Amino acid sequence: VGTDYGMIAVRADSPWKTLKDLMTAMEKDPNSVVIGAGASIGSQDWMKSALLAQKANVDPHKMRYVAFEGGGEPVTALMGNHVQVVSGDLSEMVPYLGGDKIRVLAVFSENRLPGQLANIPTAKEQGYDLVWPIIRGFYVGPKVSDADYQWWVDTFKKLQQTDEFKKQRDLRGLFEFDMTGQQLDDYVKKQVTDYREQAKAFGLAK
Repeated sequence: VGTDYGMIAVRADSPWKTLKDLMTAMEKDPNSVVIGAGASIGSQDWMKSALLAQKANVDPHKMRYVAFEGGGEPVTALMGNHVQVVSGDLSEMVPYLGGDKIRVLAVFSENRLPGQLANIPTAKEQGYDLVWPIIRGFYVGPKVSDADYQWWVDTFKKLQQTDEFKKQRDLRGLFEFDMTGQQLDDYVKKQVTDYREQAKAFGLAK
């Protein structure tokens, strides 16, 4: 029904003005950068940070990563100077974007996002090929009949075209993602396969 995207952010007064600044600092001295996120090692937030570290030629297992409970705590820690970087989802940052306390260095989307987010550069355009969507949707159990399954697919297709649906999606900080049915099923399976392979590469799964 919609998608969020991963992002990396720092305090507005941070010496790192761009993603390249941060990556250079990590490559020079991994211990100089403390990353906070709302989940433990092996989570999506950790994986995003690990992939970035890898692109800075840093062993992800050597990066300084602090796990918090939920997405709000790392932002609080960032404001208190307990961590220097937050790895999370862009929707968690939207409430802070109008102020002067946080700078999002990059969003992990294929292209720049619309509206007030259009001034946030993607990691990709800054030379770091990292795209990380976080899709939100609904699923049914394996015992649901084909007819009922198709009814839900058709219903969601219609709902996604309505103004009220788009309004509710926007209120939740999500962006357009209109896949349904088999196309969505194939997409999710590929994402899960890719994630599993990444976990294996980092020694988190066999």
